[in-house]
Amino acid sequence: MSSARTSYQQDYIARIRYSNALPPPPCPPKLLDIPNTGLSSGQYTSAGFASRLAREQPLNIEADAELGMPVDLVGIPGVFDGDEAAIQALDRPPLLHPADRALMRPPTALGKPMAGPSGISFLRKTEYTTSYHTGGAKFESSNSSNTMRVKAKRRRPADVSQDDPTNISRQILKGFNIAYPADAYNGPDTGDKLRAADILSEERQAWKTPKHPLNPSLQLLDSYPLLPDWDAVPDTGSYQVIKFTAPPVRNARDQNYDERLDVALLRPMGQSIEDNETYLKEVEEHKEDPTLPTPLPRYHFEFFLPSSSDKVRGIKRNFSTNDPDNEDEINFDTGVDDDGRPRKIFKYERIRNYETANQTGDPEHEFSDVVAVALHDPESHEDEALRTSKLQKAAYFYPIKQKIGIRPKRQENVEFLGGETQKVDVVETIARNPEVEVEKRENWRKQYDIIET
Repeated sequence: MSSARTSYQQDYIARIRYSNALPPPPCPPKLLDIPNTGLSSGQYTSAGFASRLAREQPLNIEADAELGMPVDLVGIPGVFDGDEAAIQALDRPPLLHPADRALMRPPTALGKPMAGPSGISFLRKTEYTTSYHTGGAKFESSNSSNTMRVKAKRRRPADVSQDDPTNISRQILKGFNIAYPADAYNGPDTGDKLRAADILSEERQAWKTPKHPLNPSLQLLDSYPLLPDWDAVPDTGSYQVIKFTAPPVRNARDQNYDERLDVALLRPMGQSIEDNETYLKEVEEHKEDPTLPTPLPRYHFEFFLPSSSDKVRGIKRNFSTNDPDNEDEINFDTGVDDDGRPRKIFKYERIRNYETANQTGDPEHEFSDVVAVALHDPESHEDEALRTSKLQKAAYFYPIKQKIGIRPKRQENVEFLGGETQKVDVVETIARNPEVEVEKRENWRKQYDIIET
């Protein structure tokens, strides 16, 4: 005898509650007068009811001629003269603040990332948490007005200890203590001295046996400390790198290097009126938009070379500081001074004029753009004077304030600023001991070397 088993269908309901921390709407809801036909017709739950209701409600928005965004072109330079450069997008837009980068994300990147598959086959009904009561299990619907009163959880403040200026200073001092452990300060922090961060054993080992981060098989053959060469600081405080856009000398007989270029002279002629107007315009644009490159004045130059390559060795010998009294082997040219007496000189002949084609640099910061580095090892030199030099073994760096590209000047008749510039055909040179230049170099050195020795 068997009894029939009755089967019952049972639905599994999983309540997943999500918090809705949206702020309350700024405006009260709009009440619409709609016909009440009862719930039996089911029109309120149909998909087309809300769409039809939106089409029937007229828009009461009054749009003016400027669509709520007045644009005043008065005061923008050149816009009424046909120059629209001031209202166009910048070629180099300024960098966004890290706090504003999230506002510039594309629409596809908005919202929360899609969650991965949960592995559950049945659907879950989305419900929002509104209000809880600790004494009971009461749950209010998401349609309740209490949904808007849920307070958002306070976010945990970000750890800014890594960006703290004191922490950055400690990390910098740690690098100096690793390189020069004898000069390390281990006392308490004071107003004048700061204790460096703790040095890990791995960091000490990495300093003793450095390894290339990408190719560990490379071996370090030699190392040089990076130091400034104070004796080589010029009276201008920094150097300039000048590059010719075309070869300055063309040798029709062969393609050998012309040694006269090693002792060439480049004489500044001045600034033309047209270039000065362009420079003043760039200065005004830089004041309005500091993100633009720093404007630099453009100059014209005269290029001079010795008459013969035989003079190159003598010129180098005369300008050298090694054994300056020995002038018997120097092939001087003959000239006269202001009193008509003969004197030893070197004559330079004018080759052509040049103008500035392009230039970069920052005139206010000598070490912000480029520096030149020269490796110096006294033991590797064959010259006795270089081996006994007071310079220690190091990689010496030199500030380069400006890089200039020059090209042959096409216009011969150029109006220069301040009147007509005298054209020079021959330049007579001779080496002398620096006098006024020494004081200028010391002033620059005091600005760079703030530590008194």
